[in-house]
Amino acid sequence: MGPPKAVRTVSQEAFDEMVKENIEDLGMDATEALEDAIQTLTLQGVDLSGIVTCVPGVSSVNDNPVIQTIERLKQLDLELASSVENDGVLKEIVELLDRLNDSCTDKGSGNVAIATRNGGVQLVCSVLLKLPSACNQGVISSLKTLASLLHDLQSTEMFRESGGPKAVVGILKDKSEDVNILDNGFSVVAAAATGNEVLKASFMDLKIDELIVQCLREHSSGSIPCLYDAIQVLLTSDDNRVVASQVFGYARRFAKTGIVEALVGSLNQGIRTPSLMSACNALKAIAVNDEICRTVADIGGIDAILCCIDESGQHGNNALAKTCCSLLSKLAGSDVNKGAIVEKRGMDRLIKISTLFSDDPSVLQEIMSIICVLSLRSPDKAARAIEAGAGDLAIHSMNRFPESEQLQRSACFMIRNLVVRNPENRALLLGNGIEKLIRKAKSNHRSCKDAATDALRDLGLDDYNS
Repeated sequence: MGPPKAVRTVSQEAFDEMVKENIEDLGMDATEALEDAIQTLTLQGVDLSGIVTCVPGVSSVNDNPVIQTIERLKQLDLELASSVENDGVLKEIVELLDRLNDSCTDKGSGNVAIATRNGGVQLVCSVLLKLPSACNQGVISSLKTLASLLHDLQSTEMFRESGGPKAVVGILKDKSEDVNILDNGFSVVAAAATGNEVLKASFMDLKIDELIVQCLREHSSGSIPCLYDAIQVLLTSDDNRVVASQVFGYARRFAKTGIVEALVGSLNQGIRTPSLMSACNALKAIAVNDEICRTVADIGGIDAILCCIDESGQHGNNALAKTCCSLLSKLAGSDVNKGAIVEKRGMDRLIKISTLFSDDPSVLQEIMSIICVLSLRSPDKAARAIEAGAGDLAIHSMNRFPESEQLQRSACFMIRNLVVRNPENRALLLGNGIEKLIRKAKSNHRSCKDAATDALRDLGLDDYNS
């Protein structure tokens, strides 16, 4: 793990002193002095996030509402530490935590950086550890506030150093019957582990995979939405400090806990599941090898996904269609699953929903990606795709969305797989004008160049490089 990129910063005291010098030494008025300090430091590449900028003589740092909330919370945290607690203290703590959370979720205000710079993460972790077990509302408010505070690597490292992972996992275990606490707790897990490989490892060391499966089994599908987000984050390689992420191994660990069965169970409930798309994304994150992909199919996962795709068409749900198609494409990477998808009339069902979502290039792109995977090195499946209407899908999509770069690229890949081992498909596609569309994609989009060249070559055209 390499060191994080150095960022130039300035303390609140140094910033205030610079403004003061502008007034006293350079004769600027208060507003001009403040603006000059901000401009000068910004030009020098100094990160001013978290600095309270106030006009001297008009207001002070201590007048900032976030600072005031944090200072009062610090006083009450000391009272909790000395075991001086009563309903009035706990009520005020909840009110202050909610106020801090509201301030930090005000996008564009800069409040979350101010709170982080002034010890907000450490303070909320401290309060969370001291709250009495029966104070569920205090726990919920603490978790909500933590989730809003954890917004970058610096804040997540503060959370780690403050014992946050152990505290949150402990609460999740102790309060496993309360779905509200669980949801907010897993929201913290997702926020903390985002972009931080060390925290992913910390949570896995605390056996959060087993806890997640327990929660899925004990509570109704979709009742803990943030749980699915936590799975995705824990299994996403998103820390640029790390050369080799461990998330592939974590996914295999998850699979051994029985989570595949739990997630497929959520999918079996179809569109009635409130967090269906999140469950699909979580399952996609876990399906990292052929064995896991086949397990999904063996327990009815492909049937469930195809039914969800059908339902997405019936309800006009573009986002669900795209999500389900993306998951099916991942599972189709297993050769065994390819046959299962085709046997279950997968080709016909995909072409059907392509007509229902013909105005959405993102959905059409995902459908073509699945057909591309299904047809790879499989002449019989390529023939079946053409019979179902894959050729017409490509021509319609490329004609209608010439500016959609990713769709054009996906179409070129699909066409190549449809014709490379099926000479009979070449004449059909060429007769319908596919060459012109491929050449247009090649000319218009740099990312399509190689895919378009390969498609033209496998269509049997001699001048495929031109």
